Amino acid sequence: MTAIPVLRGLTALTWLEMKIFVREPMGFSFTVVVPVILFVGLGRMFGAQLGTTTATGWFLERMPIFVAVFIAINAAQSLVAVIAIYRESGILKRLRATPLSPVTILVTQVLIKLILTAVSVALMLLAGRRYYPTGADIPALSFAFALLLSTWSILSLGFIIASLVRTARFAQPVAGMVFYGMLPFSGLFQAIEELPTGVQILAYATPLTPAVSLLSGIWEGNPWSAHLGDVLALTIIFGVCTLVTTRVFRWE
Repeated sequence: MTAIPVLRGLTALTWLEMKIFVREPMGFSFTVVVPVILFVGLGRMFGAQLGTTTATGWFLERMPIFVAVFIAINAAQSLVAVIAIYRESGILKRLRATPLSPVTILVTQVLIKLILTAVSVALMLLAGRRYYPTGADIPALSFAFALLLSTWSILSLGFIIASLVRTARFAQPVAGMVFYGMLPFSGLFQAIEELPTGVQILAYATPLTPAVSLLSGIWEGNPWSAHLGDVLALTIIFGVCTLVTTRVFRWE
């Protein structure tokens, strides 16, 4: 019986937070609208070069992965900003005093980001069917699930950042430095094996590296069994980040 009130509270709070987020144009635009516009815009301008041996053709082949990672990073940055603003304004403290459990409050934020991620990737894949010839052949559901799994892991790192950054003013810039700083050695632009040994070790400790590997493989049609290592890495990173968050998270 206790599960029913918890579920109702989670559903009500998720719906309320979703409406608040959608009404904030900047956050909603960068999470959902901008990635899709970027994907469609580049597809319209350079779609004819897809599959060629030119640098543009190679970039377009990687564009769906880049946009997917961009969606995940934006979701994590948005999470960091929301948690920091709520803490600084005292909203987290007031929410904690309600009958809702702290876990429910935090899970709500994760659910919102995952829902918006699913909407973004769905719009991206629909656009890809028109502008990207390969877009119609990919396993759309598998790719969407791969992005949700990747976002789930990246969000856990966002909770650590939101816990350590004291003010909302610096939360998003710090999150941007961390997340976008991982891109050069995530395997998105250069093979991990080509990087120096020390950088490779650092790369494998970040969620972006297994995320890029998983997304690339699924987009190319590889089975999930070929990426069990990536799934395990994302799960371990989530577990470690969640454990750290339980030790450093502050409600006020």
